[in-house]
Amino acid sequence: MYAYSDFDHAFLKTRNAQFRAQIARRIAGHLTEDEFKPLRLMNGLYLQLHAYMLRVAIPYGTLNSRQMHQLAMIAERWDKGYGHFTTRQNIQFNWPRLNDVPDMLDALAEVGMHAIQTSGNCVRNVTADHFAGAAADEIADPRPVAELLRQWSTDHPEFQFLPRKFKIAITGSPNDRAVTRAHDIGLRMVLRDGARGFEVIVGGGLGRTPVIGKVLAEFIPEADLLPYIEAILSVYNSFGRRDNKYKARIKIMVNELGIEEVRARVAARFALLRDEWQGADGAILNDLRRAFAPPAFRVAPTDAFDAAYASDPVFRAFVDTNITAHWQDGYAIVSISLKAHGATPGDATADQMRVMADLAARYGHDELRISHEQNVILPHVHKSDLPAVHAALRAAGLATANIGLASDIIACPGMDYCALATARSIPVAQEIARVVEAREHDIGGLKIKISGCINACGHHHVGHIGILGLDRAGVENYQITLGGDATETAALGERAGPGFAYDQIVPAIERLIDAYLDLREGDDETFIDTFRRLGAQPFKDALYLTQGHADAA
Repeated sequence: MYAYSDFDHAFLKTRNAQFRAQIARRIAGHLTEDEFKPLRLMNGLYLQLHAYMLRVAIPYGTLNSRQMHQLAMIAERWDKGYGHFTTRQNIQFNWPRLNDVPDMLDALAEVGMHAIQTSGNCVRNVTADHFAGAAADEIADPRPVAELLRQWSTDHPEFQFLPRKFKIAITGSPNDRAVTRAHDIGLRMVLRDGARGFEVIVGGGLGRTPVIGKVLAEFIPEADLLPYIEAILSVYNSFGRRDNKYKARIKIMVNELGIEEVRARVAARFALLRDEWQGADGAILNDLRRAFAPPAFRVAPTDAFDAAYASDPVFRAFVDTNITAHWQDGYAIVSISLKAHGATPGDATADQMRVMADLAARYGHDELRISHEQNVILPHVHKSDLPAVHAALRAAGLATANIGLASDIIACPGMDYCALATARSIPVAQEIARVVEAREHDIGGLKIKISGCINACGHHHVGHIGILGLDRAGVENYQITLGGDATETAALGERAGPGFAYDQIVPAIERLIDAYLDLREGDDETFIDTFRRLGAQPFKDALYLTQGHADAA
């Protein structure tokens, strides 16, 4: 993985000292909150419902054991002993005191981490497939390109004050695990005549105007990618709307201008930019590839794994749900669920962070990943070590065998923390997880996603079952969407009908699941496949007709 250079360390030291002085001026009363707000947002500091929140970037979801240990220390020393991993592969500390934030940032800098551009109208944390560099279905590791984008976009003088925030996701696999079609720019690695390049998707996004992105270019050679992305940002910066923040995202520009006109404007800008680079980006990318070279994999028998799998049903259930194929023979990818039944999705205690860090150091070639689904991954574990890894996870309450199942729920912090939220998300997710626990392995793959407001931080639009919490005359009301998909076959969910009160939403989800189990054509037919075969009506019937809402369907 990438290690900070002397330049990087000097940059962070200067930047943190600058923000320390700004915080001192705020505490002394020399800056008003309105004056301080743009300064703190540029450094990832939010003012939440109850306290400040610091959002720390984990670029393309990759970190090492030392960094995870430092996050644990920060959680214990300056927060309440835990951190919250997000759908942007960040970690949030929800309870810092303002005067402690400079020390937190300095502690992050010690291990090559920061909170820069985790907020503001700029290019946010670049996210990637959480199995990057390990997945058996991957064309190539996309993280060197992601790191190139991170370096290019950090404090880019032209793109610090875009019309609105800007999000980029990248994958090196034909199987999209990075939700590329729901980002301002999505990059999907493709091969053409043996040469690597990228399909470039533009104008995706969720929120109050959900849109599946459109293909701007079917193939951009890798050597042209960075100037092409700069051309997109330059066009957006020039023509994106600034008169209405609800219409300021690039998806609105694409809709208003049309994809052909956007393509023409980007091509014209790209023609002017490409020659200015003179190959500098390619030279940097080649250097970065060396930083992301595969670890020194070992060759060893897998007898211990085979024996444990055959004899231990708990271990076998964990392997069947939480283990993914690795490209290296004898190795596996381990997904650690942060969704223990009844727990807050995405939360990890300091002790749990230390357990995961130690496992990465001992068994995982010192690498961890954060997924956009709010889980943690050990990407490189030899199969012979899986029984020991599972035992350690089980002792720490981290061995829940539910990856991809109904209790592996994405949920935003909701009204328990967020000042923007209009309803609670966490208690709904916790209760759904409890009621499905006994039968979720029979239910099979099911993506439930919950947002506490229309900003859609919980990705509810692309959930097989999506839940949106709203305020209706001071009362929490939950809308349900059906048939969303966050993969390479991305689709927006279809609104089912009228919403449900807080005490009705979990029973409504149970009715949907019961209907699916009755309607599927066999245990192998997933919820989304059943929905696509039959359409929404049978599920609407289950939601509303049994409740006397025949007119709602």
